[in-house]
Amino acid sequence: MTYRWTLTMIMSIIHRATGAALYAGTLLLAWWLIATASGPAAYSYLQAFTTSWIGRIVEFGFTWALMHHALSGLRYLVWDLGHGFGPSEREWLTRAAVIGGFVITLALWIGVFALGATR
Repeated sequence: MTYRWTLTMIMSIIHRATGAALYAGTLLLAWWLIATASGPAAYSYLQAFTTSWIGRIVEFGFTWALMHHALSGLRYLVWDLGHGFGPSEREWLTRAAVIGGFVITLALWIGVFALGATR
């Protein structure tokens, strides 16, 4: 018996993975709050990390995980309300969550850089 993976099944796994990644991202937010409260030396250490290329990748990944998880959660909400179970609707919701997560993440980051908030 062969098993065919569908995009919807893969997205279910990614939804769980992004949920787990958000736990790690929450540690970054806690680090930011603690560094802010601890004084200038601790905050400058945090700034050195967050402005490095690896820090930017981590921040971008956290942003994407948050946006993707939120949109995927909306997809599950639509299903919980009893809608979107047909093959075409299910695929449309799945593709919208994938594409929307990337588009919103890119739009947020472009906006942040355009406003000069990364200085």
